[in-house]
Amino acid sequence: MERRNFLAATSAALAAGPLAQLLTSTPAAAVPAVVRPADVEQVRAAATTLRSWDNLYGGAGVVRDTALAQLRWAAGLLNSRCHVPLRAELFAAVSRLATVVGASAFDAFAHDDAHRLFAFATSCAEEVDNWPLRAISYNLRSRQATWRGTPDAGLTLAELGLARADRLSPAEQSMLHNARARALAKMGRTQQTLAAIGTSDDSFASIIATAEGPWMAYYDSAQHHGDTGHALFDLALAGHPPQKALQRLQTAVDSHGDCFARSRAFSRTKLATLQMAASDPEQALAEGQSALAEVGDLRSLRANHELAELGRVAHRHRNLPDVRDLRERIAATVAT
Repeated sequence: MERRNFLAATSAALAAGPLAQLLTSTPAAAVPAVVRPADVEQVRAAATTLRSWDNLYGGAGVVRDTALAQLRWAAGLLNSRCHVPLRAELFAAVSRLATVVGASAFDAFAHDDAHRLFAFATSCAEEVDNWPLRAISYNLRSRQATWRGTPDAGLTLAELGLARADRLSPAEQSMLHNARARALAKMGRTQQTLAAIGTSDDSFASIIATAEGPWMAYYDSAQHHGDTGHALFDLALAGHPPQKALQRLQTAVDSHGDCFARSRAFSRTKLATLQMAASDPEQALAEGQSALAEVGDLRSLRANHELAELGRVAHRHRNLPDVRDLRERIAATVAT
């Protein structure tokens, strides 16, 4: 695609609907006429910093407003003059930032904004043939579609992300197979889900951390076990034996550091929910109390949604006083 056509298309995408109002109403510094290497580095640094904040605090608070201001400035750079040697780095940096801002919008349930931002990130990556960042954008697009109740679309998007898998690293491949597994699990395709998890495990075992791009630094053992555990969780709720799901979710909870507070809260909440469903309310109460405390420190509507699911599953043990107390505290937390 020629650059002028790309800019017209992406400008139209950014100008559509509520996202345009958010971007134009968010203050941003003046965009320079000529892009310098330092400008690209600033976009990269913004993406790294905002991603860390999103993982630590959730995307539904001040993180999202800050992210939108950064994206408005970064997207403006695409209209500035940029020397050819720097162009691929610029588009890659903007793509990465757009995925971060889109993930923040997803966490805040601003789904239309997230959808546009993820598509914008894909366009930026494809414009400069950056297959890894294209894969990351498709991973998030898949996860959002599955989350919103359209796992068939989620599966399609994950498989689009795996196009030319030979150009993707083991971590990037593993990430996308997890997205496939989560979509397949929501569709009730047990054997295909297990096969996707097995393929993801094989890719994960091949990872050489020093050979991975910085955008995949988050994808460690905790992330892998959490993602695969989430897929197995859906199978377990549908009647598949829960042991593997419980093991993987426990590994994720034990392995996530404090800088990934939201991811740990997701896995801990899923773990407690599955323990409740598997008639182990005593252990579920301990995990549930910890999950409640962790989610209470976040601004994440997705984390609140997971907590509400725990409360619904805990209803089957409502005769236990401690479970009734947990459900009341959950209700109070998700209402704020």
